[in-house]
Amino acid sequence: MKLWSILGNSQKLDGGAMFGNAPRAMWQQWMPADALNRIDLSCRALLASPLNGKTVLFETGIGSFFAPKLRERYGVQEDRHVLLDSLHEAGFSHEDIDVVVLSHLHFDHAGGLLAPWKEGEPPRLLFPNATFVVGREHWARARDPHSRDRASFIPELPGLLEASGRLEIVDGEHSQALGDAVRFHYSDGHTPGLMLAEIVGPEQVGGDAHGGVVFCADLIPGRPWVHVPITMGYDRNAELLIDEKRAFLQDKLARNVHLYFTHDPGCALAQVTQDDKGRFGTAHEVAELKARALAA
Repeated sequence: MKLWSILGNSQKLDGGAMFGNAPRAMWQQWMPADALNRIDLSCRALLASPLNGKTVLFETGIGSFFAPKLRERYGVQEDRHVLLDSLHEAGFSHEDIDVVVLSHLHFDHAGGLLAPWKEGEPPRLLFPNATFVVGREHWARARDPHSRDRASFIPELPGLLEASGRLEIVDGEHSQALGDAVRFHYSDGHTPGLMLAEIVGPEQVGGDAHGGVVFCADLIPGRPWVHVPITMGYDRNAELLIDEKRAFLQDKLARNVHLYFTHDPGCALAQVTQDDKGRFGTAHEVAELKARALAA
């Protein structure tokens, strides 16, 4: 099996919102802001093939479904569907994808499912041959959002996914589409039922899988958020997320599971570290994956 990092459309978002109650004097050392207080963010997907005999895409980024005014409001930098270009560069098209795994349905993680915006045309799904895998608890949230995060969802998307006839709702550690090759972890601090997909590693130690890769989604958007107290203003429950993140990182450190970041503009993959004071960090950082073997 090989892994590719697949870049989607990039964003510029307010640094204060992305770093919650951390002061700018701290976070600007990690991610410098522009004149509008915005920081650069990637929307990076992960491609794995063959995984359980299939070509699998983890998330789709924000895409280019927004009309021009909304694209500007949300800081989307490109007017084309960058994810499709990145898939092509890796030797694939959206028609080649057998499974799309969605950690959650906020538009910056699922908008790439949709065709580019065109005046007067309704939203339309891409990936005509893919099974769409979504966690049950988050699916319920997407169908009936809270007023706090309603604007983060694409209203038409749940209906389009249901109408495709290729939606799999997951309730547990594994899906029918991917079997034991992918293990799901769950988090509620950012959004209910955030589903974190771990590509199970090749090593077995004491009955536990070691050496895999986990898609961190919005539990840990990038390297600065590996530091446990750092959260986002977009998180619904910062204290819960901190507790979830600590347990998550301890588990991945113990099993040598590498972290895959969607929003970090400079790093796709990294190994978890912990210093003698208990602070988590990263090492062996990789900016881009091009047909990288899982265990490499």
